[in-house]
Order: sequence, then structure tokens, then C-alpha cells
Amino acid sequence: MEPLKHECGVAMIRLRKPLSYYQEKYGTWMYGLNKLYLLMEKQHNRGQEGAGLAVVKLGTQPGEEYLFRERAEGTGAIQEIFDTVHSTLGAVPREQLTDPIYAEERLPYAGNCMMGHLRYSTTGKSGLTFVHPMIRRNNWRAKCLTICGNFNLTNVSQIFDAITSVGQHPRHVSDMHILLEQIGHRLDREVERLFVQSRTFGLEGMDITHYIEERIDMANVLRQCAPLWDGGFVMCGQTGSGESYAMRDPWGIRPAFYYIDEEIVVLASERPVIQTVMNIASEQVQELLPGQALLVNRQAEVRLEQIVPPRQQQACSFERIYFSRGSDKDIYQERKALGRLLTPAILRALDGDLEHAVFSFIPNTAEVAYYGMLEGLNAHLNEEKLRLLQSGRQLSTEELRQILALSIRSEKVAIKDIKLRTFISEGKSRNELAAHVYDITYGTVRPGLDSLVVIDDSIVRGTTLRQSIIGILDRLSPRKIVIVSSCPQVRYPDYYGIDMSKMKEFIAFRAAIALIKERGMEALIEQQYQRALELRQRPETEEVENVVKTIYAPFSPEEISAKMVELLRPEDTRAEVELIFQSLEGLHEAIPHHHGDWYFSGDYPTPGGSHLVNKAFIDYVEQDHPQHL
Repeated sequence: MEPLKHECGVAMIRLRKPLSYYQEKYGTWMYGLNKLYLLMEKQHNRGQEGAGLAVVKLGTQPGEEYLFRERAEGTGAIQEIFDTVHSTLGAVPREQLTDPIYAEERLPYAGNCMMGHLRYSTTGKSGLTFVHPMIRRNNWRAKCLTICGNFNLTNVSQIFDAITSVGQHPRHVSDMHILLEQIGHRLDREVERLFVQSRTFGLEGMDITHYIEERIDMANVLRQCAPLWDGGFVMCGQTGSGESYAMRDPWGIRPAFYYIDEEIVVLASERPVIQTVMNIASEQVQELLPGQALLVNRQAEVRLEQIVPPRQQQACSFERIYFSRGSDKDIYQERKALGRLLTPAILRALDGDLEHAVFSFIPNTAEVAYYGMLEGLNAHLNEEKLRLLQSGRQLSTEELRQILALSIRSEKVAIKDIKLRTFISEGKSRNELAAHVYDITYGTVRPGLDSLVVIDDSIVRGTTLRQSIIGILDRLSPRKIVIVSSCPQVRYPDYYGIDMSKMKEFIAFRAAIALIKERGMEALIEQQYQRALELRQRPETEEVENVVKTIYAPFSPEEISAKMVELLRPEDTRAEVELIFQSLEGLHEAIPHHHGDWYFSGDYPTPGGSHLVNKAFIDYVEQDHPQHL
């Protein structure tokens, strides 16, 4: 499939011992920084547009910096920011560089609180201004705040109105900048609450500062802010005085996992990343629950608090299908199950003829589903062998050999060859080069005799299928090409983290519109457009219907798949082409604990999702098909 720009990745570390402890036990006070680097590199799949880190030092004196940040853009951003960190230490004499006391007092980035972020833009905005972590400075350490997150909020305008109504003036209208101001404002109020409280005890001077910093409670801050957030998120943050937090959305849309021992607190977007970096078993890694926050105070005391009540569980299924690393033990089995459950549909497409079929996959993310597909086909073939052997007929030695020799023919047919250079922008030349993104293995298919079945993890826009895959597979001269998607038809935008927001981007939607036109049902488009305009007047917090569901309703999934083939099949293709998709029922059977299926069903977990899909439909009609107005 064509790559999606999607959820970001977060990593957070809180060292619970002095740096001297790690120098003595692990041979370096940079133990935490090294772990942060690994956590970020192991999540490189989650963001290749930029990266950043922030480190807070405890115990600094007035006039000394205590919050350090590095950010960079591009696919090499992780390496760049850590190269910058190490370059600041390059001129330090070795004797001082290995002295944890000197490092803690004098060297940048020698802190106990640190977090990192990997960015994929979900808004189209680029530049260092939009790379996390972001900082809100203040002369009070306790009021200084840095935050990062894996999120996309659907009601940014509502939060913007809420904070500007009390006099705040954000400098940027982006969800992250607005969140920084919202959380920062409530942090100010928390500090002021503690300031007033300290005066009632007769404290003065630095005693007030110490009182405040020892008692800052980010749970109080989050309880004031989080009820207004609509969307999927994992929010992380640190104060200048040493309070760290991470919070997950109440629907559990975005993932977060953590590990705690007496030395360290670790949080990341994916479980196997923590397992690998910390060399621990999966059972030692816990999942942050929906609406829950992990909080670590200045004294490195850890607690979990329910910030907002959990809602109906809607953990993102696309995380399991495509985005997260397949090395997670549960995700690996789920992806195999997705492939295995497609066996009946594949057999129907082949009329049961496995003898004249070759099976392969689109590299690289569909490989695990491919193994599951082979398991399902082999299980079916074993049943067929058993039926033949138990037929009661006396079989000759040659017939027995033929039965036992029956096998599933699997080949690596498609090979990802090159990545197109972005400087080629002229349409025809770019499309011509796109045809060569994949290479093929010649001689794997018997021309005119074999069907070729190729599994992919998802089909969203169909661009790669049309420009490259179908054409390149047709060069092998198969009798039939069957493209199998391990997930259902992707019909709706995400809005909770994935960069796909325009209706015309979806080949399933374009197929439904084509069927509507073909059958003279254009009035349905106008009807749903008017309904969307009506619903646009409702408050963002109010549940509304998804008007796009009605666009798909008249057609079966098979009809839409057949129309997709018509739209995607190059004119010069000689082979018959068929598309097969996972069913919603199969999706939930394979991934039973992650019910978030709005990409496929249109059932958005929050009100904001339905409001935004209706807006996307309005934009589609007004911008792409104004003839329907």
C-alpha cells in the first residue's frame, strides 16, 4: 500500500536515582539519554518528518539553565538531535565528563526527567515551530512547561474559544500550541493555589518556592483541561521543577505502555519497544488505561490517577493492522489471524483451484498477514487431503504420492525496489517512474495457467495499485490477479491521528460515487449535502449522524470492490483482476480487544469525528463536484 502519514511516537523517562548511581552501576551517567535514544530509534516507524527531545535538570541554581531542548526536521532527525547533544559534551575533559556530580551541576542534558517525540504531521503544517516538544517559559520553574504528544484533537476551535475567552492570546492556531497555553494556564493556577497555601503557614522567600515545587500536582491541572479534549491522544509533559506526566484519551484510541522499577520509569507508544530497550518480558510492561494518567513528582514518586472517566473502549484497530511494530506478541498473532480468516473468500475467488495458484504479498508490512493466509490455506488443503484419503477407495501408491504432494505454492513475487525522488513533480514522468517502485520475480507464475494471489495490509487511495502493482504483476501473464486486503474497505477519514482527511482520497468512496452516477442516483448526493449543512449548525460536542454512511448504503461491499477494480485496472491489463477485502466481522474476530473501526464502519467514537466527516463531505461536494450543488 502507499505509506500513510500517521500517529506520532512518544517516549518518556524518569530516572529515580541520582546520576552517580547510574555511573557506578552502568558505567555512565548518560544511562537515561541512551535509553531515550533507543526508545526513539525503535519507534522510528511512527514518525519521519521530525523529532525532538527535552531534558529537565533538578537542583540547578538561579541563573543556570534547567530545561534543555533539541529539535530537527527530516528522516534523520533522531540522529541529528542526539549528535547535537553529544557535540555539546565533546569539549569536556574526560575526567569531568565521567564525573556525575560535575555533570549534574554543570553539563547540559544531564537531567533526571526526559522525553522524546517522533513527528508525522497530521495537519499539513511543517517547520520547527510545529515539532515537539514545545516549551512555555516562565521565571518560576514550577510554571515552566514542556509538552509533546501523539494526538489529533477534533475540537481545536472549541478549546481555542475557551482559552481566549479568559484573555489568553495564543501565537499559533495549532492544536499543540493551544494545548500548551491551556495546560500552562491551569499550571499557573496550581502554582498560585500552592503559593496562597504556603503563605497561610507563614512561609517566606525560598521556603515558598520549595513548598510549591514539592507539592505541584499535575493531576489537578489535567482534570481542569482534559474534559474539553475530543479526540485520540497520549499527552506527555514535564514542568521545570520536575513533575512528569503522561495521559491517555478516555476512549483508549491512541496507545501507551509503561514500565516501572526502583531505578527508572519508562513510557512509550509501543510495548515491544520497552521490552527490547529494557530487556524485560512482555508481562512486565503495563498498558496505560483509557482516561488514566501516569504521574511522577519531583521526588520521583509514581502514581496512577483516573483523570476522566473511561468511555466505551475504542482502541485503534489500524494500529494493529499497520502502524505498530509487528514484533509485539499480540499484534503478530492478530495480523496472522487477519490473513488466515480470508481463506474462504480466497478459495471462492479461485473456484477452489489451489493447484493453479501462486501466493505472495506486497512488501513489507503485509508479510505477517501473508503467513496467516498460508496457514489458513494449508489447513484447508490438509482437510482436502484427509477427505481424499478417507474416501474409502483403494488408492495406488502413485495416487497417494500425488495427494501428499499437494501443497500451497508461495513465492516472493513483488520486491520493493526504489523510493521515488520528490523533485520529479511532473505528472506523466512521475507516474511512469511509479510503475517501477516494485520489481517482480520472473518465472514464478506459469503464463496463462496460474492465478496470482497477492495480499496487502490495506488499500486506501489505490494509487500504488493503479500506477504500479497491477501492471507489474500482469507482466508475469497470470490468468487472474487477486489482490487481497487484510483489512476491510477503508471508507472514512480518521481525524484521530492519520493524515487522510479528504473524501476524494478514498478509492472506496470514489467507487461509491461512480456507482451512484451509473445508476442515476445523483439526488442522494444533494440530499446528504443538505443534511450535512443542517448538522453543521449543531455544537461540536453534540452527537450527530455520519451523512457519508448513506452514500455507501445502497451498495454491497462486493459491488464497491468490483467498481474499485474498474477504476484501478490499467487499460492494457490482460489478466482478470479481483479485489477481496476483510469483513468487519473478520476484523473484530482477529483483533478482539481493539474495537476502533471508524475507518471502515464510519462509527466515530467521539462527536468530533462525525462533525469532521460531514465537513469533509461538504468540502468534497463544493470543491470537487460543484455540479451537485
